[in-house]
Amino acid sequence: MPERKSVAVLADSDTRWKWGALTARRLVPDHQPAGYLLRGRATPTARQLGEVGVRGDRPAEVTCAEFLAEIGRERYDVVVLALVGGAVQAVLHGARALWPGPAARPVLVTGYVGVVYEKLADGLLLRHGADLVLANSRHDAERFRAVYEGVGADAGAVTETALPFLGGAPYAPAGGRPHRVVFAVQPSVPEGRADRAYLLERAAGHARLHPEREVLIKLRSRPGEHTTHLEEQPYQRLAARIPGGLPPNCRLVYGHMGEVLDGTDLLVTVSSTAALESLHRSIPTAVLTDLGIREALGNHHFLGSGCLTSWDRLDAGLLPHADPGWLASQGVLPAPAVPGGAPGAAPGAPAGGDAYGAARAKVAALLAAPRLPPPAPYYTLTTAPGYLPGILARHRLAPDGTPLPGAAALPARESALRRRLRAHLREAARGAYRHGVQRVAPVIRRMGEL
Repeated sequence: MPERKSVAVLADSDTRWKWGALTARRLVPDHQPAGYLLRGRATPTARQLGEVGVRGDRPAEVTCAEFLAEIGRERYDVVVLALVGGAVQAVLHGARALWPGPAARPVLVTGYVGVVYEKLADGLLLRHGADLVLANSRHDAERFRAVYEGVGADAGAVTETALPFLGGAPYAPAGGRPHRVVFAVQPSVPEGRADRAYLLERAAGHARLHPEREVLIKLRSRPGEHTTHLEEQPYQRLAARIPGGLPPNCRLVYGHMGEVLDGTDLLVTVSSTAALESLHRSIPTAVLTDLGIREALGNHHFLGSGCLTSWDRLDAGLLPHADPGWLASQGVLPAPAVPGGAPGAAPGAPAGGDAYGAARAKVAALLAAPRLPPPAPYYTLTTAPGYLPGILARHRLAPDGTPLPGAAALPARESALRRRLRAHLREAARGAYRHGVQRVAPVIRRMGEL
């Protein structure tokens, strides 16, 4: 009898793979999750996967239809969907087509990789139908339930947890080492070249003003790589255009964010989830207001945090102090370390201080049932007949959730040579697409403005 695989994770980017894999390990601590990457424009490279801090074999690359065939064939207990909302909805309807009646199917879990600052209703309703919709804080759990209840949908799946990657050593002041400032950039916030160049120049200016400090520009990806969002103006290219270049005490860095935060004395960002990691470790954290406090930037999420400030104030020596009440509502207060180096629970976390205790209890109760009802997403051909079919079609599923002709999984006997050839062709196609986004599209856009 083949070995039973307990948990599977399907992700569509490097950051979502990090969230999904770590969440799976919190929900099913004694099992190594089977990993899958949803084939698409943001499929991460091996280098990107190596930097997220999750060890293991490279996840298998699949289409939505192939993944549905896999979970229909294998006996998984839990499936974690670390995907954008539309992809989650496609898998949920595909699962409903696989198990149209009560069945011994896997428990379906989804959630968000970090700060939820845009498309709250749209993203949540696309995730409705999962058995668990994880909220990273009490604040998020309340918002999520309000959205579901507001449309008359069942909100019982909403489960309060915490970000699974919060942890690391508490902040220790610099002492004898150089004071380190880290500017955590984001792929799409802000989007425009002028705004991104401004932020980079201000970071470089901070380094010139404080030559005794070390200023690191923490990058998410190299040119040609994609994350969840497209990056048309990579900071690497903007840095190359700075007259005289970056000062000696300012440099671009890659790597696992947790390791970069070790030794950091000030974290600066516009609205990155790195701010929550930093705050959890009691590192002084600045959320920039230089470009305004706007929903499009996501920094409005930090209203009341005590972290909103500007480069001018940081240049003058300000170190922000986070508001304890705001931290508690966001589930990012420091907690005592637990054996193995894993982060403890934040105050306000459910189940006696264990941030994932309630989620594990729900999963255990569902697994104890001999059969589970079919997934029941809010969006159906009755509630959203003009919206749902298009979402499913993008993942090559018919309106009833079954694979469209030609979308079935590849033959299991496909040769290794043929698989490698397909992989090389896909990577070449992605390279051409990314080149078009980062090199050709900006030129055409500028030409259109002449």
